[in-house]
Amino acid sequence: MIKIACITDDGRTISQHFGRAPYYAVLTIDDGQVVAREVRDKLGHQHFSAQERQEAPGQRHGTDAASHDKHVGMAQAIQDCEVLLCRGMGYGAYQSMQQVGIRPVVTNEIKIDAAVQAYIEGRLEDHPEKLH
Repeated sequence: MIKIACITDDGRTISQHFGRAPYYAVLTIDDGQVVAREVRDKLGHQHFSAQERQEAPGQRHGTDAASHDKHVGMAQAIQDCEVLLCRGMGYGAYQSMQQVGIRPVVTNEIKIDAAVQAYIEGRLEDHPEKLH
């Protein structure tokens, strides 16, 4: 059994931006079938707006220590998930998810159900070139 998280604004589609999405749709997969589905609140940029950015000139977006801490906070709600599906995210968030043991996948698929099915079937492509 595995759990797949998808960033979402509405519970049906995958959001284009990891940091701005307010929810995770979490689907539990057992024997190749979705057996449970829930929506969880997600921390996002709005929760950290009072904090100053600490990026150094020439540093990739979101790769500083303070950003990593924010990403780890965002991941707490899905720490029981193995995979995170999104349609866009910053390079630092992508790295942070990997560091906490969650496999981020940047997909072109819009619908959560179609993306999860493609993942189950081993045909969902990761597009890290879409990282910003």
